[in-house]
Amino acid sequence: MWKNMGLTGKIIVAMILGILLGLLINYLRLNGEGSFVNTYVTNGFFAIVGKLFVNSLKMLVVPLVLISLICGVCGIGDIRLLGRIGGKTFFIYMVTTALAITTAIGLGSLFGIGKGMQIETKAVFEAESAPPLLDVFSNIIPSNPISAMANGDMLSIIFFAMLIGISILMVGKPAKGLVQSLELINEVILKMVTIIMNLAPYGVFALLTKAMAELGFDLIWSLLGYVAVLVGALFFHFFVTMMVILKLTSGLSIRTFLAKMREVQIFAFSTSSSNATIPITLRTVTKRMGVNNSVASFTIPFGATINMDGTAIMQGTATIFIANLYGVQLGITGYLTVILMSVLASIGTAGVPGVGLIMLSMVFAQVGLPVEGIGLILGVDRILDMLRTAVNVGGDAAVTVIVAKSEGEMDLAIYNDPDAGAKEMFDGHIDADSERELSEVFSDGIMGSEYDDIKRRS
Repeated sequence: MWKNMGLTGKIIVAMILGILLGLLINYLRLNGEGSFVNTYVTNGFFAIVGKLFVNSLKMLVVPLVLISLICGVCGIGDIRLLGRIGGKTFFIYMVTTALAITTAIGLGSLFGIGKGMQIETKAVFEAESAPPLLDVFSNIIPSNPISAMANGDMLSIIFFAMLIGISILMVGKPAKGLVQSLELINEVILKMVTIIMNLAPYGVFALLTKAMAELGFDLIWSLLGYVAVLVGALFFHFFVTMMVILKLTSGLSIRTFLAKMREVQIFAFSTSSSNATIPITLRTVTKRMGVNNSVASFTIPFGATINMDGTAIMQGTATIFIANLYGVQLGITGYLTVILMSVLASIGTAGVPGVGLIMLSMVFAQVGLPVEGIGLILGVDRILDMLRTAVNVGGDAAVTVIVAKSEGEMDLAIYNDPDAGAKEMFDGHIDADSERELSEVFSDGIMGSEYDDIKRRS
């Protein structure tokens, strides 16, 4: 049965089993500090498997973004068109972020979360400093591109890749061989993504078992109002706001989009990382939705860096919750400040670890809320981070499809085909003819007769 099941089905089963096993471990209190289960199972075996899976995804992010974006720029062939795509993408990302936090503030105010509550916590939050906005913009141009790639500075990598692509276009016809080589490298990296995707069910199972074993639902019950409004705002923004925008601006089928995004969002949910999900998101929008690589290679890594709809919703909900808890009246000016700060912070904290809480501390400081209040929601932030990451990557893909459709850079036949790209899975078998052809290429490349002598001696 497992062998005949599709990848999506396997991932869903693994996700459900991981959540159930983790909650069972937590309920039976088997995960106590220093226990055998805690040391060798959740923080041992499951932690190692989950870490290996996430690392295998992160391993491909920088080479995939760099090569794919260079090929994308070359594929566009018109620098002015590249500027238009960039401007349009940036505008839509900022609008959807503003809509996201407005939704959160509206729902939080409507239900009055935090009013009259008495919550005690020993959790302490020390806000890390985010880089000034001017530094973020000045650092877009890397002084050392190798260092930027090593550190995963996505905005710097995007700039460097675009510069290489534009330079190749300026060289023109003599660079044709280089472009073809880069396109082949891009295909090889996408095949690596396909191989790693086959490990997804096991990685997802390990990650969710560990997360649920550590979290449980005790804290969630004590903060039920906050959690319910935040989850409701996340669902409303993605399934209502974003899908209405998608339908009105592109006319594409919402059902098809959601069906093809299922795998990506499960990946995002289990890893809690938009950047780690980039290879899967890129593959899905190009192979399964028909978006031209020239658009997707820019919009997806750009969105993973600055498009934080889910994070913005968390900020809006947390701001209302903490303000009501401490009896602080924000007023219209305060709400507008929160919206503006969240939109700007989504750019200013791009690529910073723990970005959600750093952005939230910036917002709190701006509207006069105690930063220590963040300590109250730290306990449930891990599982909510998983949900908002799924919303973040869903927004990246939706905007990518909208931009591609508006620019005519999309194959609608692929989008409307429910099976497009779904069967491009690695089954562990390498075609014998392909192996033989590559062997012949290799032997021809090493000085012919010398290679024959080597083979005879061996």
